[in-house]
Amino acid sequence: MLTHSTLDDTAIKSLVTDATMAPSMHNAQPWHLEYSRSSRTLLLFADLDRAIPLADPTNRALHLGCGAALLNLRAAAAHAGHRTVTTLLPVPNTPTLLASLRLDELHEPRDAGLSELHHALRTRHTSRAPFSERRVPAGLRATLSGAAAGEGARLAFLTTPHREAVLDLILNAEGYDRMDDGREVEQRGWTRDTSAASPADGIPECAFGPAKRGGAAPLRDFAGRRPIPGRPYADFEQSPQLASLSTTHDAPADWLRAGQALQRVLLLATHQGLASSFATQPLEWPDLRWLLRDPRSGAGHVQMILRLGYGPHGTRTPRRPVDEVLTITP
Repeated sequence: MLTHSTLDDTAIKSLVTDATMAPSMHNAQPWHLEYSRSSRTLLLFADLDRAIPLADPTNRALHLGCGAALLNLRAAAAHAGHRTVTTLLPVPNTPTLLASLRLDELHEPRDAGLSELHHALRTRHTSRAPFSERRVPAGLRATLSGAAAGEGARLAFLTTPHREAVLDLILNAEGYDRMDDGREVEQRGWTRDTSAASPADGIPECAFGPAKRGGAAPLRDFAGRRPIPGRPYADFEQSPQLASLSTTHDAPADWLRAGQALQRVLLLATHQGLASSFATQPLEWPDLRWLLRDPRSGAGHVQMILRLGYGPHGTRTPRRPVDEVLTITP
């Protein structure tokens, strides 16, 4: 059995590498981690140099991405045999310190459910390809909702007419984006030409997916206003399966919980053979985000709109080297 003294830097780097497989807005990867050997504690910080101020002025999406990385870290630690103790926002007057995670001894009880999802960390990729019209079974929908609830969030699959209203809001947000020169420039700053040197972040052109010729699937077109020579067109699903992820409150701790819930849902969906993508456009406009709420209850704050279904898994996007995102101290 491994002991405290054998938890070496290589093991920590492996855990952090798994953490960085998380999704983040525009694949900005806005996190930095510090590991203290003496306390066996990892600290998760927000990297504000990687913020997206026009589309995410409150850093809500940044917190979601960091929360997703935290869930990955927990899953990787559970797979390695550790029980973890996680504290959100451990130092109130240090808002960039988002979480601490202490690694307990290997013989302690661990989260077996998270450990089982570890294999999906490296196979989960955002898919901007067409999905089939095959419906996600009710039982699987309930299981995904339960996974979100376990992390303090609510996942609800949208039904008509709410789904149609949300699709209209996404379309409106896309129009807002196209008319906003600043946001166009901001988004373009996070897209990458794959014919150039290999990037370490952002969305490479190979991950844009085909241009939409028909269908109702809500996809952000990272090409923006510029044409991509040779890019194919495709017909997407007519009845996309959308789910909203929401929290009761809307503060930084809630965003971190939502990020963990989001990633747990995504890993479980991948484990169950589902592909996934996001529809974040209306979340980036406060007046539209408010309208995303469930019209029946009017409660909660929507943190993410998910598209789930059966189709090809997406292209792997680049990740920054672990030495760029991890600092190890005595």
